[in-house]
Amino acid sequence: MLIVICGATATGKSGLALQLAQQLNTVILSADSRQVYRELDIGTAKPTPEQRILVPHYLLDICEPTEKLTVADYQDQAYDLINSLPHSPLLLVGGTGLYIRAITKGLKIPRVPPHPELRSRLESLGQKQLYAFLQQVDPQAATKIHPNDQVRTLRALEVFYVTGMPISQQQGENPPSYPILQIGLECYSEALSKRIQYRTEKMLQMGLVTEVKTLIEKYGWELPLLNTLGYQEIKDYLAGKTDLATATELIIRHTRQFAKRQRTWFGAVPEIEWFDSEQPHLLEAISDRVIRFINYQTSIQSETNQ
Repeated sequence: MLIVICGATATGKSGLALQLAQQLNTVILSADSRQVYRELDIGTAKPTPEQRILVPHYLLDICEPTEKLTVADYQDQAYDLINSLPHSPLLLVGGTGLYIRAITKGLKIPRVPPHPELRSRLESLGQKQLYAFLQQVDPQAATKIHPNDQVRTLRALEVFYVTGMPISQQQGENPPSYPILQIGLECYSEALSKRIQYRTEKMLQMGLVTEVKTLIEKYGWELPLLNTLGYQEIKDYLAGKTDLATATELIIRHTRQFAKRQRTWFGAVPEIEWFDSEQPHLLEAISDRVIRFINYQTSIQSETNQ
């Protein structure tokens, strides 16, 4: 069995999952696309060493900041853990919707790693010509990709030229056989804004500026991960492009915008059962729902085995 705890940033997923995992005597699998990278701790709100002692966490710190972890890589590692860990149910916790969908829907993802030289040659042709190529070799994919979406256009062409097969023929879903309960944490605008501001200030108190400075000293200013939320703004501050107060306000603003996009993504998933993060006795309410789910699935399994 798998219990998913998802939702926008700063809705309290990690804290609730920690308490729930202790109640269930289970472990947590992270579904966060930046927490997979080592050394990005404060700016990604990664669970602390103390929290990881309380509950084992997996899929954290699994690659270097200079490496690229694809969704397919993440899916492979997550499925290996789900199949090998003795705990049940497992908790899958995070705000990266594509990671969660890859696991819960069993997305079929072409196992084609990035080919920088091929991409560079294709990029030199210009997006208009690239999209025209895509319409020729994979018209089905072209109908789902906007003519100005260079990232997806390049990926579709890359898969085609490497494998000789259109990406549209390699995609689809193969959902896992085990039961899944998806729980979403919702937090409405005013309360969420306060949470985001508090969390940003806490990150700065914990040493976010020092973390970014250390990453720059070790990997250079061009490290791609330094262009992500929280790191980009502090990098600009360290480069003298802005002051710390402005950088802080920008982190808060950009985090709000990011949370809005997350809410849109998760809001389109009908399987998610929503709980208000601000409601009294939230843990008890979710714990009760999870226990009912476990008992129901256990009873079905017992009947099947008889």
